[in-house]
Amino acid sequence: MVRISSTYQGQLHCQAIHEPSSSILETDAPKDNQGLGEKFSPTDLMATALGTCILTTIAIVAERDGVDVRGSKISVEKVMTTEGPRRIASLKTVIEMSKNISVDYRSKIEHVANACPVKKSLHPDVLVPVEIRYTL
Repeated sequence: MVRISSTYQGQLHCQAIHEPSSSILETDAPKDNQGLGEKFSPTDLMATALGTCILTTIAIVAERDGVDVRGSKISVEKVMTTEGPRRIASLKTVIEMSKNISVDYRSKIEHVANACPVKKSLHPDVLVPVEIRYTL
């Protein structure tokens, strides 16, 4: 179990503390929802969590298999709904990996990317297309 404690700081800013490490993370409401957009918004953190989870999960499996994925990159484009309740509509994800990764191993990477815990935890209404480009 991991506990994260958050405190409202005023002006739509919050400070969160990751208790095991004492790391601090600050958030702000986005400009399109009454905030200043000075820091990650809570929904930005969802996109960040997805991207870093996918990269980390791929790295765990690849390192176990002796495949070097250092330098891999991920980009997550968050789109919010424009009607109805405010929520994340989609998290379009593009992964860039080394072109030296064998063609035979690429299907395993695709499977792992789509099985990361954050992606599996998202509501099924959130669209999460994952594209992998072997260009680096």
